[in-house]
Amino acid sequence: MSLQKQLQGMQEIKVQKSDLCVEQRSFSLLRESGIFLTLAKILKGNPRCAVKAAQVLSEIAKNGDLQEELVKAGVIASLVRILTDYAESEPLVHVDLLALCNLADLDTAKEALSKTKVAEQLVKQLRRAESHERLEIVFEVLQALAENDALKVQLVEAGVQEVLSEILLRLQGSSQAEDTCIVKAASDLIVSLLLGDGNCVRMVQLGVIHQLLDLLEKHVEGGDISVQHAALSALRNLAIPVVNKVQMLEEGVAERIQALLRSEVPPVQFKLLGTLRMLADGQADAAEILGQDPMLLNRLVQWCNVNDHTGIHGEANRLLASILRHNRSQEVVKAIQEAQGVKHLVSMTTSKHAAMQNEALNALAIASAIDLETLAESFKESQLVQSLHKLLQDDNTSPEVKYNSMGLLCSLLNSGDLRQEIEEDKIKETLEQLCSHSNANVVKEAVTTLQVLRGETPH
Repeated sequence: MSLQKQLQGMQEIKVQKSDLCVEQRSFSLLRESGIFLTLAKILKGNPRCAVKAAQVLSEIAKNGDLQEELVKAGVIASLVRILTDYAESEPLVHVDLLALCNLADLDTAKEALSKTKVAEQLVKQLRRAESHERLEIVFEVLQALAENDALKVQLVEAGVQEVLSEILLRLQGSSQAEDTCIVKAASDLIVSLLLGDGNCVRMVQLGVIHQLLDLLEKHVEGGDISVQHAALSALRNLAIPVVNKVQMLEEGVAERIQALLRSEVPPVQFKLLGTLRMLADGQADAAEILGQDPMLLNRLVQWCNVNDHTGIHGEANRLLASILRHNRSQEVVKAIQEAQGVKHLVSMTTSKHAAMQNEALNALAIASAIDLETLAESFKESQLVQSLHKLLQDDNTSPEVKYNSMGLLCSLLNSGDLRQEIEEDKIKETLEQLCSHSNANVVKEAVTTLQVLRGETPH
C-alpha cells in the first residue's frame, strides 16, 4: 500500500473517531440537560408548543442511543395523548406519527404502548387517512406494533381488519404504483396479525374469519394477488389451532371455502385445499361433512387427474386421504368409492414423498377397517396388493412406509379375494426377509403380518 493511501486511511479513521466523540458528547449533553423530561412535559401540558416539541422529539428519536432515554422519560403516553386529544390537528398528528414511527421498533416502547389506547387511535387515523404518505406512516407504525402479541389483539379489538378490508376494496384494480404499495402494506399487516396460535384463537373469537372470507370473495377472480395471498395465508393459520377448527366448522366456514373453490386461479385453489385439509385434521365431524359432499369429492377427483399443477394435484390427494384418515363413517367410505377416489389414494402410496405415502397408507387402512367389502373391488382394479409388495421389496422405501404397508396388508387379509392375491404374489417370502430388517419396528410388524397370513393369532 502506498504511503499516500496509508495517510488517507489514517485520516478517515481520525474523522470517524472525531464524529463518534462528538455524537457521544452530544448524547451526554442532551441527557444532562433534562431535555427529555422537558419535552415530555411540553407534550403533556402545552398544546401551543406541542408541534415544535414533537418535531424536536421525532428528530432526536432518529439517533438510536437516545430512543431508550425518550421512552424512559415517558414520552410514549404523551404521544398517544396527542392522537387522542388533537386528532384533527394535521401538523401535530403528522410529527407525532413520525416520532412514534421512530420509536415503535423498541421493545420498551411497545411495552409502554400496550398500556395505552394507541391501537384505537391508530385505527382511527388509518380510517381517516387520505394521502398515501399518511397511510404509509401509519402502516409502518402498525407493522412494528404487530410484532407484539398484546398489541396485535388490541388492534383487532379496535377493528383494524375492517379498515384494512375497506382500504383493499377501495384500491382494488388500481394500477397506480402508490396504490400497489398500500395494498402490499395492508396485505402484509393481515399476515402479521395472524402469526401465533394464541392470537389466531382470539381472532376467530372476534369474527375475523368471516371478514377475511368477505375480502377473499371480492378478490378471488381477477383480484390483487398480494391480497389473495395474504387472506389465504391468514385463513390457513386460523385453521391450525384445534379450538378454531371446531368454531370455524360450526360457523359454516368449510361451506364458504368450498364455494370459493369455483375459482380457476391455481394458487387460490391450492391454498383453499390446504385450508380445508387443516380443518379436517383431527376432526371426525369435519371429515364427515366434507366426505359426504359429492360436488367437493368429484372436484377433488378431477384435480387428482390433472398433472399440470403439481401442487393442486398433491393437495387434492392429501385432502382425500385426510378425509378418510379422520373419518369414522361407512357413508364417507362409500361416497369416496362412488366418486372413484380410491384409485388415486392407491397411486399416492407410491408418491416420491414419504409423508404422502404414509398419509395414503393410513387412510386406506382406516377405510379398510370401516368397510373393506365396499373397497375390495377397487383395490383389485388399482392393483393395491402389487403396489404394497413393491414398497416392501424396495430397499429405498423408508422403515415407516414399510411398517404402514404391512399394517394395511393385515387389514386386506380379511377379504378372501385379496388374501388370495397376497398369497399368489408371494408376499410371504418378502415378509420373511423383512424379519431380519435393521429396523426393530419393521421386524415386529413383519412377524405380526406373517402370523395373520398363516391364520395364527398375533402375540
